[in-house]
Amino acid sequence: MCEYCGCQALETIDELTQEHDRVVTLISQVRDARRDGAIARMAELAREITSVLGPHTRVEEHGLFPALAGDFPEQIAALEDEHRRIEAVLAEADGPFLTDPTWPDRLIETLALLREHILKEQDGVFPAALANLDTEQWEAVEKARAEAGSTLSRPAA
Repeated sequence: MCEYCGCQALETIDELTQEHDRVVTLISQVRDARRDGAIARMAELAREITSVLGPHTRVEEHGLFPALAGDFPEQIAALEDEHRRIEAVLAEADGPFLTDPTWPDRLIETLALLREHILKEQDGVFPAALANLDTEQWEAVEKARAEAGSTLSRPAA
């Protein structure tokens, strides 16, 4: 992932990046499960991705995104829309996914979107935050992280 702009020197950005890395690993495991026809395992991994993305998304949507929305309104709105689309398909892992033959393929498609989304954040949002946020805005981001908690101490699936 990105390391060129120095934004990972900030603890919150570093944590968000580590969460992205964890999600990317889980996406790879979902693809392996799909290849093996292990639909229940795909759902288990989707739930694990959801557990990482819950706090992660709160930090972005209550900290980073509001601070950047004034300068980048269309981009932030598009990222939030992608969050909703990704969350909707991941949430199906708690439902009757085994009776929906389209869910495994929709999950794989959604995880491809998630992978692209992660790159947009790491190559766009995080460097933009480093360049544009002032001290007060960073304090709001840190507050959002404190309120959301961290998933980094949890073991990966």
